[in-house]
Amino acid sequence: MRYPGFIKPGDRIGYIAPSFGCGSIEPYYSRFQAALSYFEKKGYRNVIGPNVMKSDGIGKSTDAESCGAEINEYFTTDKSECIISVGGGETMCEDLGYVDFEAIAKSSPKWFMGYSDNTCLTFTLPTLCDTAAIYGPCAQSFGMEPTHKYLTDTMELLTGQKLKFSNYPAWEIESKSSEETPLATVNATESYSQKVFVDGKFYAEDDCPAVNFSGRMIGGCLDLLVCLCGTKFDKVKDFIERYKDDGIIWYIEACDLNPLSVFRAVWQLENAGWFEHTKGFVFGRPRLYNESVLGMDNYNAVYNVLKDKNVPIIFDADLGHLPPQIPVISGALANVQAEGNKFEIEYVLR
Repeated sequence: MRYPGFIKPGDRIGYIAPSFGCGSIEPYYSRFQAALSYFEKKGYRNVIGPNVMKSDGIGKSTDAESCGAEINEYFTTDKSECIISVGGGETMCEDLGYVDFEAIAKSSPKWFMGYSDNTCLTFTLPTLCDTAAIYGPCAQSFGMEPTHKYLTDTMELLTGQKLKFSNYPAWEIESKSSEETPLATVNATESYSQKVFVDGKFYAEDDCPAVNFSGRMIGGCLDLLVCLCGTKFDKVKDFIERYKDDGIIWYIEACDLNPLSVFRAVWQLENAGWFEHTKGFVFGRPRLYNESVLGMDNYNAVYNVLKDKNVPIIFDADLGHLPPQIPVISGALANVQAEGNKFEIEYVLR
């Protein structure tokens, strides 16, 4: 696994828009402008890609070919020392046909960070290019005021100051960021409460027994993982075979999928052979957090499929669409521990 160098003040951060851009749409425009100021105050130089301020695409900034060209330019040239996506979106998958993964694999590695639709890169970079990436906040999130600790933690990861992270006390079920209040910070109204499925039993909240496991992290947004499954960009079996001695930890969260869709998606990935050599699963809070369909919720949708794997499954971890989110180094080795309502993850870069 190739690990990019950590950034330092004076380095250039490149912003690209392989998914949504930050044109004139609020709250994204104001949040991105505030984020640029945040990074400048930290001592970094901002380099804005050609698609960042565009909004003529369907489900993303612009057409797929231009998005692919922007990705190639920023990964294979010396325009910046780090790359952060400006936002999530809907149709980034079609960019992949224009991405030169062979050239990226031969170029000096750079940190790329984004989440949700950006799974299309945070997942393919380690699986196709053996290059670690960060499943974490998009650039515009750094424009919130005041800055939440999950963002300062992410900066400490990007700068190499911190490799061990814990859950946050509370999380947001409904955002207050809007056209009128674009810089609103995390509306953390819900207490952190994780659940665990282990040894054939589902434990909720404070009853969670101690579990710990180690392995190589891979995963992302389930909506995109199932989209990539079976395509020419699916080299998961090669990846998990290559790293089977380490074992695999899957981190997964969902955006638009209801519990029945989660069930079908997890079933598909299991039956496609993606979950061989798995040591454990970490599921983040889904965006459709409280949804239940025909007696199926976001918990039994998962453990009914994966119970025969006989490995721990952690639910409602701090990652994904309901912030705050612990940054995940996709491709890195990690040690995961959970007990009660305490979650910890430590990355090992080898």
